[in-house]
Amino acid sequence: MTDTNDSPVSVPQAPVYVGIDVAQDKLDFARTDADAVPTFANDPTGIAAVVGLLSSARPAAVVVEATGGLERPPPDALPDAGLPAAPAHPGRVRHFAKGLGVPAKADRIDARVLARFARFARLAAPRLTQKRSANQAELAALAVCRRQLTLARAEQSNRRRATAGKAALRSIDAVPATPDKQVGSLDKQIRDLLDADDDFRHLDGLLRSVPGVGPVLGATLAAELREPGRTDRRQVGALVGVAPFNCDSGKRKGRRAIRGGRTAVRRVLYTAALAAVRSNPIIQAFAKRLKQAGKLNKVVIVACMRKRLALLNAMPRDNLTWNQLDVVKKLALNH
Repeated sequence: MTDTNDSPVSVPQAPVYVGIDVAQDKLDFARTDADAVPTFANDPTGIAAVVGLLSSARPAAVVVEATGGLERPPPDALPDAGLPAAPAHPGRVRHFAKGLGVPAKADRIDARVLARFARFARLAAPRLTQKRSANQAELAALAVCRRQLTLARAEQSNRRRATAGKAALRSIDAVPATPDKQVGSLDKQIRDLLDADDDFRHLDGLLRSVPGVGPVLGATLAAELREPGRTDRRQVGALVGVAPFNCDSGKRKGRRAIRGGRTAVRRVLYTAALAAVRSNPIIQAFAKRLKQAGKLNKVVIVACMRKRLALLNAMPRDNLTWNQLDVVKKLALNH
């Protein structure tokens, strides 16, 4: 039978996936539909050129390897152009490369691996980068700076305890004065920024209504964790790194353990959980029940972190303060 329809048959094009390897001075750009890996300067002009190419290619996903902050400008620019950008943890990408049989590591090779990673990661629905407001970016920068200064202050304190010489002690004692002053200044700037932004002020008010939630935890959640209220308790627990993962094989039932997640949030949440066990009646009762069941102290603390985070996630989701969260708090005691 002869097909009398002479109209051309349209063949659907394969989706394009893009990987961008970010270095301090350059961007290596790889696509699944091309062999060439062009290089662009890691500056506004180079980023604009990359956005222009991506806008015409209309990729299904763009993966940018997270490299300690150097990757931040490109993903910040991509959502503005309506492009689906997602960060990728370097360790996961390296394991993926080894699984593909690519032991070599170079910027252009990494870009090609990232493009292939984008294709497979798309199946797992990677967390797309959301457009950040200017206040969100500023708050995140202030929180990072405060954390670094606090760490420097702690390091100097540890050095002092390990030093005996009088001259050395005088030098060490002269250093903490600057971090103390700067941390105080940063606290004020963070507070002013939270108060000046309606969304931040509302979120901070909800979080600060919880016994044991202080300004540091409230600011850290606002700066580093934009998902509260937009996802469920299991997902937010995995994002922070307080969700236990199975370690089973065959008949062997291994001990569950937490891994990954956002270290900055987890550290602050750990300190806050220690305070909550003493001052928050809901968390205090939950911890007591776990201890009576024979759970190890570390397991109890992590469980309290996870429970605390689940409650903090429910508050912006339902727009409830701590005192209005009675039903959820009762359920928390039984799960």
